Amino acid sequence: MNAQRAGWLVLGLLAAALALAALGVCVGSTGFENLVGPLLSPAQDPDATAMARQIVFDIRLPRTLGAWGAGALLGLAGAVAQGLFRNPLADPFLLGSASGASLGVALALAALGGAGGMLGASMMNSGVAVSVFSSSVWVRLGLTGAAFGGAVLAVLLTLVLSRGVQHTLRLLLAGVVVGVVLGAMTHLVLLFSPESLQAMQAFMLGSTSFVGWTAAGLMAGVWALCTLAAWLLARVLDGLSLGDATARSLGLPLGPMRAALVAVLALATGTAVAQTGLIAFVGLAAPHLVRSLVKTTSSRLMLLASCMGGALLMAADTLARWLIAPQELPVGVLTAVLGGGYLLWLMHRSTRLGRGGGL
Repeated sequence: MNAQRAGWLVLGLLAAALALAALGVCVGSTGFENLVGPLLSPAQDPDATAMARQIVFDIRLPRTLGAWGAGALLGLAGAVAQGLFRNPLADPFLLGSASGASLGVALALAALGGAGGMLGASMMNSGVAVSVFSSSVWVRLGLTGAAFGGAVLAVLLTLVLSRGVQHTLRLLLAGVVVGVVLGAMTHLVLLFSPESLQAMQAFMLGSTSFVGWTAAGLMAGVWALCTLAAWLLARVLDGLSLGDATARSLGLPLGPMRAALVAVLALATGTAVAQTGLIAFVGLAAPHLVRSLVKTTSSRLMLLASCMGGALLMAADTLARWLIAPQELPVGVLTAVLGGGYLLWLMHRSTRLGRGGGL
């Protein structure tokens, strides 16, 4: 029965993603505008059709699909983190990847100077995003590489401090320490490079403004790889949910499998953060929403949490573009507000049901 419900949930989430994609290509800086009509009737107004095609296929469609990819990666990483640490409050940024990515971007912006400031201005003003991005594509690629490299190096530093992945509590504490130290280093870099503050603010708030076809394709490829790896490693998560002793009694090589799960977590999180900045609560809320709808094994949870995360971020991105048009609300702010409200509601419900505040 649960398998059937899980199958229906996957189909429902994919249908929701298709509907959100169709809606996303019709929402821009001027609010809602129907661009599907000109595309379907090119003979009536060739100029309008050409403009609509450029807007849809060069800007909005890759951005909308990229939002799904980033959300799917964060949802998958959240499910892995919660299973690995056996903690429903674990999120993809626990191993210091967010702080590492932030430090990498801060250092890159400080080195770029004026170019970084120009890119930051465009990120805060979507009306000039296309023209500025076209002249700063190498700057954008540099920032993406710096964010990904910083995230990976932060996870590696966490592994060094925790002396491997054998003890999840030590790994968790090392991730917290690395996150705090790298966060302080980021603020120190920005203190000596105030011209980078605007661009850094855009990164910290999260944005899908510059996700193009290359970034969307990259996230899709990484998502497919990470989903396959997580599915193959799902058995160890099921074993860990029963305790380390039980997992060992099942003959599971916990050390190598934990290391592989950490690699999946780091790759998925680093890729998403490098393309969209810091987007909070998607990776934390997506597995919770899935578990509230269906009871399932870890192997199915990975796919379901990915689809849920993708749908959540697509919806949030479309809403962020529409709410205060022609200005654009940073999608990370919207997900933080909605995700925080959802978790507060969960805490209130669990307290009312007498579960001591547990989620």
